[in-house]
Amino acid sequence: MKLLTVLMLAALPLFCYAGTGCKLVKEVIDWTIDGTLSPEAYVEHLAPYVADDNGATAQALMTMKECFNNQTAETQANIAVMMDTIYTSPQCKLFK
Repeated sequence: MKLLTVLMLAALPLFCYAGTGCKLVKEVIDWTIDGTLSPEAYVEHLAPYVADDNGATAQALMTMKECFNNQTAETQANIAVMMDTIYTSPQCKLFK
């Protein structure tokens, strides 16, 4: 599960190349690794980006957030360091 999580987080900055900018992606990542944010509040933050009517995406987001909340503070801090390294990379700085 940790491998899947790391791969997902590593893929998200690709949005920079699509022209959406790193700010939105950074906010989503910050919400994801914030251990104090509840899964329900996380889904509320991401509601504008959830397009399905049956709730499957919202349920998947809640499950993913619960997974992050169950990680140790050290793991969450390491993910934050990794994401900060990506955000400050020369490739991502072009889209800020």
